[in-house]
Amino acid sequence: MRIHHLDLGPSRPLGGRLMDGVSRGAVARLSCHCLLLETASHGLVLVDSGFGLRDTMRPTPRLPAWNLALLRPTLDPERTAIRRIKKLGFAPSDVQHIVMTHLDFDHAGGLVDFPHATVHLAAAEVEAATNPRGFLDHARWRPVQWGDRSRWQPVETRLGRRGGGDTFFGLPNVREIPGLPAEILMVPLPGHTPGHVGIAVRGPRSWLLHAGDAYFNRAEAHGAGHPPPLLGAYERFMADDGAARAESLARLRQMLAAPDADLAVFCTHDAVEFAAMAAWSESDYGTVAPQPVEAEAVR
Repeated sequence: MRIHHLDLGPSRPLGGRLMDGVSRGAVARLSCHCLLLETASHGLVLVDSGFGLRDTMRPTPRLPAWNLALLRPTLDPERTAIRRIKKLGFAPSDVQHIVMTHLDFDHAGGLVDFPHATVHLAAAEVEAATNPRGFLDHARWRPVQWGDRSRWQPVETRLGRRGGGDTFFGLPNVREIPGLPAEILMVPLPGHTPGHVGIAVRGPRSWLLHAGDAYFNRAEAHGAGHPPPLLGAYERFMADDGAARAESLARLRQMLAAPDADLAVFCTHDAVEFAAMAAWSESDYGTVAPQPVEAEAVR
């Protein structure tokens, strides 16, 4: 399985290192880290879809205006999944499956660009997103991005519904995804949204875990445990259940601290993690990486 790391909607919020921990000026850099998997028997598989082509052409009302002003995403058609896939020499119809960490607007915008792909996501996310409650729910979940929901294939990830499930390096209740190979797994990490999950992929060297928005900055999982203050405030605001988010993060930290944790873990929005994972992954295939468009994320 070949793995491509794609930044499908980098953001440039104000706040500098108070937002991303590294930028020297007033502007911070956040990524929208998605994966494209080349499988032998299931075509192309996207892990999250970033901002979509229609999002870049008409941001509102597809995207919440307040969040556009806050995060200042780069809504460039050339950075969308459909355009990046074409540049890699594939056709959009080659994307047969999309696996979602969750349905937030910056992860689900590309769903309509691949209308024939089966969409795999947690059942809890489907239930919550189709029954929004308050301001945050209506802001984060944008049905206009989803397209035909009959192609959704919910996966039950909650404890107690189908037993305890297996574990993934100690993380409980991991699920195989029906219709996909066993090298792609769904790992519950609730809290950011009710059905938020990580996606585990067996790479050439080791397992990878795309932790989605379980954390926003590498220090939370790999370092001192605290994100930059402005980013941390935004992370807390966007959490559906703060206690569940903290528990999921604690489990990630415990897993990474184990001596047998032979895997790479990364989140969606840390631009340093993105650049590192893109370079590490491409070195597996003897190609030059990352692309210039990706490298600028950490300058």
